[in-house]
This record gives sequence, structure tokens and C-alpha cells, in this order.
Amino acid sequence: MEFVRHHKKWVVFFIGLLLFLLFVGFSYIVHKNIFIHLDFNTTVRLQDHISRRFDGLFSFFSDVGKFEIVTTFLLIISAIYFWKSKNWIAVFVAFFSYISLHAIEVYGKAFVHHLPPPHFLLRTHDVFTFPEFYVQATNSYPSGHAGRALFITVFVGIIVGRNKKISRTLKIFIYSYIALYDMIMLTSRIYLGEHWLSDVIGGSLLGIAMGIFASVFLYTTKRHNL
Repeated sequence: MEFVRHHKKWVVFFIGLLLFLLFVGFSYIVHKNIFIHLDFNTTVRLQDHISRRFDGLFSFFSDVGKFEIVTTFLLIISAIYFWKSKNWIAVFVAFFSYISLHAIEVYGKAFVHHLPPPHFLLRTHDVFTFPEFYVQATNSYPSGHAGRALFITVFVGIIVGRNKKISRTLKIFIYSYIALYDMIMLTSRIYLGEHWLSDVIGGSLLGIAMGIFASVFLYTTKRHNL
């Protein structure tokens, strides 16, 4: 415990590294098409047990999780954090990790052979229509939406957890809201027929790993200064 307390940055970094290696190993298994039956059965069961009345809600969250909106949110959070802490290194590392997440996503979609769900499973509605960042790819692994959702969850969660000015009750509320958001976002990816279960798992592992990397230098700022 004494080592952990005095070397938090390194502990956090190695946790992120282990999760990233887990993502790499999982990606290899996905490339070997081990999860074909599990992926298909999961999608079909979700679509059988969730009412079509929720198509609009899930489609809304699909739009909320797009690159443009999440990036704007990250900019706002980072600007507030920098204004409070003046820790520019943490902000730089956070955005470098965020960009790296998408670079790895593009690499995965280019080299991991994993076709998306067929069109007859697609249930997405166009809730909002606006120009967007889009990667044209034949494959669907990993899920960028899942990656961005978990990245924001980890990054914001650590900022909130280290802020002494936020009450315990408010922290519980924020964590509960984030958990609910993640649950709906990840479920929507599969239910809407946008991604397979394995795409979502891979994207989540990548997002958590990069979110942890993004948070390493948050530990250079004293908690009472946040």
C-alpha cells in the first residue's frame, strides 16, 4: 500500500497497459471469428426482448455518442480542469490518448476481419442529421461509440473522484448517471444492429485503457487544488 500511495502514476499506467494488452489479445481472438455464434445470438435475443418503442431512445444515444459531440464535451471538461489546475500536461496527454484511441479504432477496422451485422438487423433511426467525422470501413471492430463512452467515463470519473469540493452524495449521483449512460450506450450498439457484442467488448477495453492513460498525469495535481 505504501508503494501504491507514493507511485500512483506508475500504478495507473501499468493498469492501463495491462488492459491495453488484454484488448490486443481479445482483438486477435475476434479476428479468428471465435465469437460468431455468441455475437449473433446476443443481438437476436436483445431485439426479441426489447420493445421497438425504444428504437428512438437508443438511436438518440447513438447520436450523442458520435465523435463530434463527445469531442466537444471532452474539450469543455478539459478547459474547466485546466482553468482550475493549470495542469497543461494532463490535458495534453488526455487529448493525445483520445486521438490515439481513434487511430487504433481505424487500424482495427482495417485489419481485424470482422464484418458488421447484416442490414436486416439494423434498427437505427436518424434522430439528428449533421455532417460528421466518419471512417468508411468494411469491418466493425472495435466499436468507436463504446470506446469513447468508456474513455469519458474513466477520465471524468477520476477527475470527480479526486475533487474534494464535490460532496459524496453528488459523486454517487454522477457515478450513477455515468453508469446508466454507459449501460444504455453499450446496449444500443448491439440492439440497433450497429455492432456485435465482441465489437462492444473490444471498444470498451480500448476506451478504458486509453482513459486510464489519459488520467495518469491527473495525479500530478494535488486533490485540494482541483
